[in-house]
Amino acid sequence: MKYLLIIPAALVLLIAVLLIRALSLKPTAARDAVLPEADPKRSEEYAKKLSEMVKMETVSDRDNFDVTKFYAYHKKLWELFPLVAEKLEITEIDGNLIAKWKGKTDGGAVLLMSHQDVVPEGDNWIHEPFSGEISDGVIWGRGTMDTKCSACCFLQAAEELLAEGYQPDVDIYFAGSCTEEISGDGAPKTVAWLKEQGVKLSLVLDEGGAIMDEPVGGVKGTYAMVGVLEKGYGDLKFTAKSKGGHASAPSKGTAWARLAMFIADVEKKDPFVSRFNDTSLEMFRRYTPNMDLPMRLVFANMWLFKGLLTKVIGKISPQGGAMLKTTLAFTKGKGSDGYNVLPMEAYVTGNMRFINHQPTDESIALISKIAAKYDIETEVLTAKQPSEPISYTSDAFHLVERAIGEVFPGVDTVPYIMTGGTDAKFYEEICENCLRFYPFHLNKQQHASMHAAEENISCSTLPPAVDFYKYIIKNGKDA
Repeated sequence: MKYLLIIPAALVLLIAVLLIRALSLKPTAARDAVLPEADPKRSEEYAKKLSEMVKMETVSDRDNFDVTKFYAYHKKLWELFPLVAEKLEITEIDGNLIAKWKGKTDGGAVLLMSHQDVVPEGDNWIHEPFSGEISDGVIWGRGTMDTKCSACCFLQAAEELLAEGYQPDVDIYFAGSCTEEISGDGAPKTVAWLKEQGVKLSLVLDEGGAIMDEPVGGVKGTYAMVGVLEKGYGDLKFTAKSKGGHASAPSKGTAWARLAMFIADVEKKDPFVSRFNDTSLEMFRRYTPNMDLPMRLVFANMWLFKGLLTKVIGKISPQGGAMLKTTLAFTKGKGSDGYNVLPMEAYVTGNMRFINHQPTDESIALISKIAAKYDIETEVLTAKQPSEPISYTSDAFHLVERAIGEVFPGVDTVPYIMTGGTDAKFYEEICENCLRFYPFHLNKQQHASMHAAEENISCSTLPPAVDFYKYIIKNGKDA
């Protein structure tokens, strides 16, 4: 009888331990962070400059690339930032741009980056996509957020420091490719040029995470999301062949039927392994004090719940789940050109994002094996490896963290895994610390407007971003 009493007693003790661990975590300042109000005059001044940049249509088109629009865009930049044009060494490489601000010493160098090109405008705009309209405290248009805002603010930071006669301690570079949105060769050409000059960078800061309120459901507060790892990228084509024929007398196992079974198989049983790595564990550790109690109970006791979370987190949060594993999304398809004709060949494409513990070749082999079960051929159209993770204990990360704390008091800095792609990956051969972060406080609508209609950014978020870049420029020697 006494042994039967041990079980409930042990259960009570376990629950007590779990609760104590959860309740011992006190909320951080991020839970109630109130960002300082921006100077209205500065907001207006910077908004007008960004508006002029947005009016310059810089859509990149893989099939009909027009480099002249980027040279026109450069001319506009130098009108807006004349001291940068006068004092810095400007180099143009087939529409790509790099500017060097010579430092006092030759030790280390920092590169701030923002791609020049934007995606096509698309449909369903209320505000004209290249009007740069300023209304209700917001600048509207394609590129306001992705990512002319960054270029506007780091060039403005340089402009103001140059007006004061300031010279940085280390070389500062400003760069922007014109092919980021089409995965082109702009950034590789810039990196090749830097290598020819013998440049070794201590920090690259590109687009990535922003400052967000409640970035995950159940997590209260305001966080600066700094990308320290970028998943790999792949486009695959899955082709099924058959005899074709008339649709009035279909046989079993047609091309489309086999493709459908293949897709259903992948949807039903995900072949990719979910796993928490150091980055994702640290991200959730920093979130945990500001979680609602049920979530805090779980995440404060990862020693017990980690295995369960790897299985269910994707159902709770697709974005959270995508940080833990390779993903495959079926995107395009084509079969017969006729409604009543069975195709002799049909295909679907899949977009893959590769995680480090199942990198490119392993993930492609897994999905190819499943496709082969249905007599489907796999063709790799594009395949790029995931980046190496950057430590959140590195000097470069700490520099960005200090800049965030200085300009956005109370905001918590959180390392995270980038599920999208950036030009930063190309710089890894000349820099060990390629971080993905742009210092703008975005609401959920603004974040969702990236590559969508009604892209916009608040005027008031521009002055703090300028101050953030000033801090990085002034303290670049610490990266």
